[in-house]
Amino acid sequence: MRLAGTTAVITGGTRGMGRAIAERYLAEGARVVCAARNTHDVKEVLDAAPDRAWYHPVDVTDADSVRELMVWSVDTLGSIDVLVANAGVNRDGRVDRLPVDDWHDVVSTNLTGVYLATREVVPHMTAAGRGRIVNVSSSMATRVAIGAAAYCSTKAAVEMLTRVSAIELGPRGILVNCLAPGILDTGMGEDLIANERIWAHYSKRLALGRPGRVEEAADAAVFLASDESSYVNGHVLEVNGGLLWS
Repeated sequence: MRLAGTTAVITGGTRGMGRAIAERYLAEGARVVCAARNTHDVKEVLDAAPDRAWYHPVDVTDADSVRELMVWSVDTLGSIDVLVANAGVNRDGRVDRLPVDDWHDVVSTNLTGVYLATREVVPHMTAAGRGRIVNVSSSMATRVAIGAAAYCSTKAAVEMLTRVSAIELGPRGILVNCLAPGILDTGMGEDLIANERIWAHYSKRLALGRPGRVEEAADAAVFLASDESSYVNGHVLEVNGGLLWS
């Protein structure tokens, strides 16, 4: 029960990796607010822990919506000890063909959404004198993928935002780190694995010879939220099984 007594807010927390992190945090004793635009399939998580799990709507691209989420969480649960900024989207397209609206959609969700979540949670964590922020990036932040200009760019920016935030907020007792998963068996990774031609290309670049389980990434998120990482700040933790890229 490494997170007993803590309250965590997870954006994009109703499906995929966000839901997996919510389930692991609940298993470790935390109270969890699963925040997203839609409930998706989070009902099972809420039903399994009705006294420690909540859903709250949020649009991470809207400052007022994010502010309301943080205020509601503190008013309802007393504190926010951990923020997991996980909400993200992808829009495929080569740089000379990607529609401008798609570019703005990815930037506003993947990057501005992390910035807004950080900005709105910091006053509450500052008042408490402590806090953990876990931003979710991707192995694609540091590796080139054709047709993923918007996604790769925003994830690279999230990693730099993490480092700057860690330096600025560390003196307040707020640790900021980043989780960068590789190819997982859920979300975008699931689609990649299902495409035999593409998977044949990428599977050769995995030292462990398999995609990661979403639970393995969630375990790393527990570490970054727990006392075990009390001297880890501004770090990008890659969970990718030894991923090479060409």
